[in-house]
Amino acid sequence: QVQLVESRGGWVQAGGSLRLSCAASGLTFTAYNMGWFRQAPEKEREFVAAIKWNGGNTYLADSVKGRFTVSRDNAKNTVYLQMNSLKPGDTAVYYCAAGRRPSGFNYSTPTEYNYWGQGTQVTVSS
Repeated sequence: QVQLVESRGGWVQAGGSLRLSCAASGLTFTAYNMGWFRQAPEKEREFVAAIKWNGGNTYLADSVKGRFTVSRDNAKNTVYLQMNSLKPGDTAVYYCAAGRRPSGFNYSTPTEYNYWGQGTQVTVSS
């Protein structure tokens, strides 16, 4: 049984930082690209960041470039999202996701991902 378990999010003031982690089990972690998505109330789920299965490439949404970084530790089956300079607009439920690594993988498309975590709330106050 595949499980993706995100760390607890939390509340932070604007300008602050938060690091999310997502621990994977029940799958061969190195066979999967990993992504982070978020969904704010009454909005579509949107791409935030992704990292290739071997950590060789990372991808970030324009809205978070320069503020967020994504990394993974394949020895720990864990992917991280470091969020700095947080803004109220970053408030959302954040989800990690795992997608198999065929060629042509579209990192920003939710339907490319096979497994999803339960989500964790991040709230940024002004």
